[in-house]
Amino acid sequence: MSRSPILTRHSEGGAVAGPGEFHSSETPWHFGDPLGEQRAAATGVIVVDRSDRAVIEIPGEERLSWLHTISSQHIAALPDRRSAENLSLDANGRVEEHFVMTDIDGITWVDTEGARGEALAGFLAKMVFWAKAQPAPRTDMRVLTLVGPGAVTGPVAELLEIPADADVYQAGNLPETHHEDEPLGFWRRMPPLGENRDLPVVDLVLPEYVLLRWWDALVEAGARMAGSWAYDALRVAARRPRLGADTDERTIPHEVDWIGGPADQGAVHLDKGCYRGQETVARVHNLGKSPRRLVLLHLDGSSDQRPTTGDPVTAAGRTVGRLGTVIDHYEWGPIALALVKRNVGADVELTIGTEEPVSARIDPDSIREDDRVQAGRAAVERLRSGSVTPGS
Repeated sequence: MSRSPILTRHSEGGAVAGPGEFHSSETPWHFGDPLGEQRAAATGVIVVDRSDRAVIEIPGEERLSWLHTISSQHIAALPDRRSAENLSLDANGRVEEHFVMTDIDGITWVDTEGARGEALAGFLAKMVFWAKAQPAPRTDMRVLTLVGPGAVTGPVAELLEIPADADVYQAGNLPETHHEDEPLGFWRRMPPLGENRDLPVVDLVLPEYVLLRWWDALVEAGARMAGSWAYDALRVAARRPRLGADTDERTIPHEVDWIGGPADQGAVHLDKGCYRGQETVARVHNLGKSPRRLVLLHLDGSSDQRPTTGDPVTAAGRTVGRLGTVIDHYEWGPIALALVKRNVGADVELTIGTEEPVSARIDPDSIREDDRVQAGRAAVERLRSGSVTPGS
């Protein structure tokens, strides 16, 4: 992507660009007070420039039924002005793409990580065949994100005309920005962030030529300018993973809590079949458990050095996981997400990295034990015990 107009405008007034890779150098990382920007979201509302997101437009009368057949989410009958999270898996059930989709006024809008935009657009174009759907990249579209209670109540919500009873994944046109030829922007509610997952989130997807106009209007209405540092800190605290940063080439959906339909704020609907990778999803859900799980780590903050995304997580000299997003939180200090082996408990002493090792511990509240009786496993046990006759 090109440099965001917001970063260009504010670079001499305190905006600092991200250091690159998972912290985009083309958008603001912070505006001089990254911890204060996070704190502002707890009681008010912040606005974050996420113009590094890639946006794809999909018109066509068969767009939803077609997407339904090639992805993990149940969206064949997705209502107008609703959103969902979705995945593309490989044949072994490993995550290749994660994207958010919103259907509004006869068009499905898809957005994903900027680094994956070209690959996702290419995959969608390749899979159209005879379907009446025309996926096309929209390099002129940008994403802004509001976080905090003021995103859904008060002057900012009134400016956007968000109904007081709007729920997660509900969407609507931005006021006075619907041209008769094409929509010129929409808002959508997303799953909440923060350590208690109680901070409302609203995305705005809009053309670049109205980006600064909306940015100014939101700030005038009371939103505080914030960088991607604040957004990522609140995301990590909520244990919400990011494709590429918190996943690797082996990640399956169960490991990162992407299981569930839109009502569960997931990306893989368990009552849906006939998509690539579905066999692995069903097998893990019915018979086993994922080999790894996503956890929140608290890092030793005594050093100014921070480990790097992708560093190995070790216990007693043995590699037990992979480090994901690393960020400084305004209350907790340095924290990170990590994929660790399922048998690693919260009491295990961990070390991150090799050259300058950093000690870490797992936040026990981030470990979610799955104690349900799996249908497939229960059936196997009944067969073994002789309580069920095979074939009955």
